[in-house]
Amino acid sequence: MATKALFNTVVNWFIKQRIDQIQNFMDYPIETQKGILFSQLFHAEDTEYGKKYGFNSISSYQDFKNKVPIVSYEEFEPYVERARQGHKDVSWPGYIKHFAKSSGTTNAKSKFIPISAESLEYCHLKAGKDMVSIYANNHPENQLFTNKNLRLGGSSELYADFNTKFGDLSAILIDNLPFWVEITTTPSKKVSLMGEWESKLKAIVSEVKNEDVGSILGVPSWMMVLLQRVLKETDVKSVSELWPNLEVFFHGGISFKPYKEQYKPIIGKNINYYEIYNASEGFFGIQDRSNSDEMLLMLDYGIFYEFIPMDEFYHSNRKVVSLEGVEVGKNYAMVITTNGGLWRYLIGDTVIFTSINPFRIKITGRTKHYINAFGEELMITNVESALTKACQETNSAVKDFTGAPIFMKENEGGAHEWIFEFSEHPENLDLFTDIFDRHLKTINSDYEAKRYNNITLKKPVVHIARPNLFYCWLESKGKLGGQNKVPRLSNDREYIDPLLELNRV
Repeated sequence: MATKALFNTVVNWFIKQRIDQIQNFMDYPIETQKGILFSQLFHAEDTEYGKKYGFNSISSYQDFKNKVPIVSYEEFEPYVERARQGHKDVSWPGYIKHFAKSSGTTNAKSKFIPISAESLEYCHLKAGKDMVSIYANNHPENQLFTNKNLRLGGSSELYADFNTKFGDLSAILIDNLPFWVEITTTPSKKVSLMGEWESKLKAIVSEVKNEDVGSILGVPSWMMVLLQRVLKETDVKSVSELWPNLEVFFHGGISFKPYKEQYKPIIGKNINYYEIYNASEGFFGIQDRSNSDEMLLMLDYGIFYEFIPMDEFYHSNRKVVSLEGVEVGKNYAMVITTNGGLWRYLIGDTVIFTSINPFRIKITGRTKHYINAFGEELMITNVESALTKACQETNSAVKDFTGAPIFMKENEGGAHEWIFEFSEHPENLDLFTDIFDRHLKTINSDYEAKRYNNITLKKPVVHIARPNLFYCWLESKGKLGGQNKVPRLSNDREYIDPLLELNRV
């Protein structure tokens, strides 16, 4: 025990040395970002991409905006494919050995995101240390390295292809973790990298039920599945009975808001919850205060940030701003330039700034995941807020959901159609629906206007999902585990129609 305590003290001292550097980019954010941009341009000027867009002639941010196009994955994919096939100096100097396979949630073909040596070391792995550093600085009494960290990554192994490797980002990270992290983590590397979800889940439970877990890290939806399985296998009422030293849950991938109340009985005591914002393309934000779910935008990971106001996103002459031009409370699509060789890449996420001194953000959704079939501009934050209200007032809990439009017909208004999977059912579904609808009107004036007298939008149509409907749908797509999920909002019926069909079976 004394050895563990000494190890905990030494590691805590080591990682907290990073706090001064974090404070530096908080104090000098614009200077930090400018330095990153011009360092990246200089570093990549002799690549194929750098030569094509004249990186060596770019001397200002305005030059950068004028010469380098904003791209989607589909537009950038030819460069990714060349790098995957072993070509050198494509969009980043040298060879790219790792590619994070991001399969999404539909039948669309997978994306392969380049993970350079620099992005692996100075973005993804650095962020993992920062996550712990920030927590340790806020909680000096922590025992993170006295106990084990329970990780739950994706269900992918690494596969060789064209002398490069591709796999789930978590598999790449686990394969490259420093030894001092690996020895304080559970389950083992072998189990963590297992591919088949059900076998993996069983193996994880077998290992972790005998460990002294102090922290957990994962996507809220899949972590809940794991913890519920742990409770079932160990016959305890809450995981804190099994792991009395559990002190923090680091979560990301999806919003924690719909799950917060459901975690309370599973955990069984008050612990800390810290949100992180990471993706295959990079690590972007870390909650830096215990009493707030805002995340500090991490500015020194080799990522240069730009933002497009969502109200101009589909305009041909849309405005694009760097950090200098952002405003608090405005919804932005995020554009990134990274040390993995992505240049002005549309990641597909939307954020709002809650503060600009320092720059703190909240995730508001996806550029493609919204409902705006009737001009209502419904975002995921609206829906989650209304759901929280409806659940509170009806003593219910929603486990998962998705929504889509019912399009207008000749003499009939449209509506929003929802499938809710409840872990605690409301006694009166009509009352639940009314509260949900009423709160959406309160927080979204566009929705309220379209709902006026049921002319454009009628009352929401709500279906109750059978148990594990969303799990079964993902299983049918071979997408269990990791950050796979059903999109919660869609402007078409791509997801809701097959889910409704499956719900009838």
